[in-house]
Amino acid sequence: MTKKHLFLILLLQLSLVLTAQKNPQAKVEQGTLEGILLPSGTQNYRGVPFAEPPVGDLRWKAPQAPKKWEGIRKADKFGSNAMQKPVYGDMNFRAPSMSEDCLYLNIWTPSKKLNEKLPVLVYFYGGGFVAGDGSENRYDGESLAEKGIVTVTLNYRLGIFGFFSHPELTKESPNHASGNYGLLDQNAALVWVKKNIAAFGGDPNKITIAGESAGSISVSAQMASPLSRNLISGAIGQSGAMINPTLDAVPLADAEKNGVAFASKINSPELSKLRAIPAEQLLEEASKSGAFNTRATVDGYFLPKLPSAIFAAGEQANVPLLAGWTSAEIPYQAFMYGQYPNPENYKKRVEDTYKDKAAEVFKLYPGNTEQEVIESATALASDNFIVYSTWKWLDQHRKLTKQPTYAYVFSKARPPMKSELGNAKAGLAGGIIKDAGKKEENKMPEQLKGAAHASDIEYMLGNLASNPVYEWTKDDYKASQISEDYIANFIKTGNPNGKGLSDWPVSKPDGNMNLMILDVTSRSVKEPNRDRYLFLDSYYNIKK
Repeated sequence: MTKKHLFLILLLQLSLVLTAQKNPQAKVEQGTLEGILLPSGTQNYRGVPFAEPPVGDLRWKAPQAPKKWEGIRKADKFGSNAMQKPVYGDMNFRAPSMSEDCLYLNIWTPSKKLNEKLPVLVYFYGGGFVAGDGSENRYDGESLAEKGIVTVTLNYRLGIFGFFSHPELTKESPNHASGNYGLLDQNAALVWVKKNIAAFGGDPNKITIAGESAGSISVSAQMASPLSRNLISGAIGQSGAMINPTLDAVPLADAEKNGVAFASKINSPELSKLRAIPAEQLLEEASKSGAFNTRATVDGYFLPKLPSAIFAAGEQANVPLLAGWTSAEIPYQAFMYGQYPNPENYKKRVEDTYKDKAAEVFKLYPGNTEQEVIESATALASDNFIVYSTWKWLDQHRKLTKQPTYAYVFSKARPPMKSELGNAKAGLAGGIIKDAGKKEENKMPEQLKGAAHASDIEYMLGNLASNPVYEWTKDDYKASQISEDYIANFIKTGNPNGKGLSDWPVSKPDGNMNLMILDVTSRSVKEPNRDRYLFLDSYYNIKK
């Protein structure tokens, strides 16, 4: 061997040693993890198992604690995303594959030592409980980590894998419950974080949970559940709560009946046969039109009663809450259902939908001109879709807990897309509806200017640059900085206010809520549309 070859070998060995030294390590309950060091100095651990793979006999069982491992486990790649169809066009995963083996989480931390006791954020993705993944760029935790927050994203079971109830499942369960496996996955991740986050410099007693759309609905469910409500110190909800009739949980008996009907449709009435079906085939069957409806369940274990009833009784987690919605969640077509938005069509749609309540609706959502119809139809669609449930969550929490409640409306509209390619990737993702009126006529008027559902995610988590679809401007980055600073302050202190930010007043138990309008410049207003939500209260007959 020549001196040159020996030198190259030594150089390679030295390079490997230096690389290994750069990779951060953390010792958790199951063993030692080795993550990666990002250019910002943030440590990132990817694909960390927080439960056993829910496959085989563990399909449709509560998540089991992960097993220990020997040696050092590499945590440099995201785990597989949960089983799902490509429902939403703007979801872009960094996960290497899709698998039923999906219960992994990711951690971003700025900590350089143990027991630093930094605040922790655990974020649940959106996607209507049928899609989504913790590896998406828009949920990336590096930006918040740079602000001194240990940030965690996670995967949870979806659709038929996460929300299937069946009498046999209830019978075999030690908790006499079935369904809610996706929500139980989230709880298992919180338990794991509580036990292990100190190894990443996080404070196990300072855990804030957050999410958007189905993720926000999850936050409200975790606050309501006796399994999770004592694990958290704060909560953030972006558009959605498990409260109104279309989003609330269903009784266990109904969920079991739906499960039996699905099993019969696919000629697999026995539980053993259902568990033997390959994951891809099961997903295909459940994705057929009308085959399976994904809903949470009042199972007597994770949810002892309806979340709306739990919040009405003030039995939820007694923690600070920051929640809100976007200014134009979904377009007017979702209410007009493809009809041209003129006063005549609007009048008929309202009368057909609300019948003897139509006169009251016209007072609250007037439609005397085309522009007024577009505004009111957008409001009606958005309120019924997700705004009302979020408002109700905030309203009940501020009245029945001693903890501060902060409400917002995110109003910064996205800029134009860079190309037609962008148009193909900008669906109503993160959410629950899949279209806004299939019968849309040609030459319909433009949408109401505002922030659409799920458009706030990149702004509030500081991830605009990760989305190449839009022509981001200085105003976008300014709105993002303001929003993220409020979020970071809340995670750290339970109060969004801080230096250089407009005052965000708490919403007190009486009177109208204070709404913070999040935009390029932010301001606080007294909620202008309370009468609308009080009407929907009576319409839905939600517990007060």
